[in-house]
Amino acid sequence: MPRKINDGPVIREEQETVVKMIGIYCRKKHRRKDLCESCRDLERYALMRLSYCPFGENKGACSNCKVHCYRPEYRRKIKTVMRYSGKWMLLCHPIFSITHLMKKKKAITTHRS
Repeated sequence: MPRKINDGPVIREEQETVVKMIGIYCRKKHRRKDLCESCRDLERYALMRLSYCPFGENKGACSNCKVHCYRPEYRRKIKTVMRYSGKWMLLCHPIFSITHLMKKKKAITTHRS
C-alpha cells in the first residue's frame, strides 16, 4: 500500500523553511544565486521526505524526532545546512525562525510531561 503524501499547511511551512535554509546556505557557502547541483539534490530529497513524514500535520521539529527519515549522508548534509543557516534565518526570515523555535520548545515540553 503506497504511503500517503502529506501536503497540509504544517508540511508546506516546513518545506518552505527548508527551502529558505538551503538557499541561504548555498548563497553564502557556495556563492551562488541559484542552487548548485548538490544543494538542489538536498532540497529535492528534503522536500520528498517531508511530504512522506509519518507524523504528517502533527509533526514537530525534525531535530526532536525519534524517527530518522533521512539516509545518513543526507542527514549529515541537512544538519550542516541547518547549523549554518539557523543564525542567518533569524536575520533573513525571523517569522520562520520564531515558529521553528516555538515548535522545538513545545516538543521538549511535551516530552517532559
